[in-house]
Amino acid sequence: MMRIVLVGQGPFGKEVLDALIKKCEDIVGVFCPKDKRGEAMKELAESSEIALFQPTHMKDTEVLDAYLRLSPDLVVLAFVTDILPESLLDIPSIGTICYHPSLLPKHRGSSGINWAVIQGDIRTGVTILWSDKGIDTGPILLQKEVDIGPDDTTGTLYFNSLFPLGIDAITESVALIKGGKAQRIPQDNSLATYEPPCDDKVASIVWTKPAREVYNLVRGCDPQPGAYSTFDGRKVRVYKAELLLHEEGRSPGEIMTINKGEVTVALSDGALKIRKLKSEGVGKMNADEFAKSAGLKVGMRFGY
Repeated sequence: MMRIVLVGQGPFGKEVLDALIKKCEDIVGVFCPKDKRGEAMKELAESSEIALFQPTHMKDTEVLDAYLRLSPDLVVLAFVTDILPESLLDIPSIGTICYHPSLLPKHRGSSGINWAVIQGDIRTGVTILWSDKGIDTGPILLQKEVDIGPDDTTGTLYFNSLFPLGIDAITESVALIKGGKAQRIPQDNSLATYEPPCDDKVASIVWTKPAREVYNLVRGCDPQPGAYSTFDGRKVRVYKAELLLHEEGRSPGEIMTINKGEVTVALSDGALKIRKLKSEGVGKMNADEFAKSAGLKVGMRFGY
């Protein structure tokens, strides 16, 4: 049997652990965060009587000690946001494989799903790669592709496609490794892109940009961090939007209509129908209800 250590978090990490258990793989240790991100994995590991470790950081000395005791053949990284030190990569006899939600070498970094949507890609997928000391630079073991729908958000793309596809890709990769059929295809670094984290530094809406570009930013930032504009000095975040083309005649950022469940805002060559809004201290609300509470009226403009 191949001794496997699983490192992960959240629902994805838990579902990967469950899938490997059902495949009767020899999971000798599970590493997950101490906070709520690790709760589901912790519960499953404990109920399955698998050794559980919840370090503060993967670089902690206790992790290295645990790795040495567990003596894994393979380490599987299932949604890991912490950076593993090179000393850990040297321990498993076969190596460490990692799930990444993009078609590497495109969209390296922590926000690969967001940027695929923001940049208007029509296809993306998942990559299982052999981890090395770089960030998403290791050889490719397996890739699976999916279409990005014109109205997909980061949330729908992940939960409907890349989440289940990733679980399948990991279990398939483990089977390939066990069967001695796993590939190690070097990445073409000349094709690599690396984008920064998708946070408020990149999530500000510029209403004068082309309509499609604004729409891609909004759906690429939905649900996190939420593309935003300003109104009355507050950040207002936009969710569940729809692009309307050929709607012109108003200044970009101007509120065109407020109807039940929606607010429509003018773009340079179209309009954005928004169904959910939120701001600091105010939870996500139906757009018309938010407009009423915030004093938004037809003719007012965002960004001022």
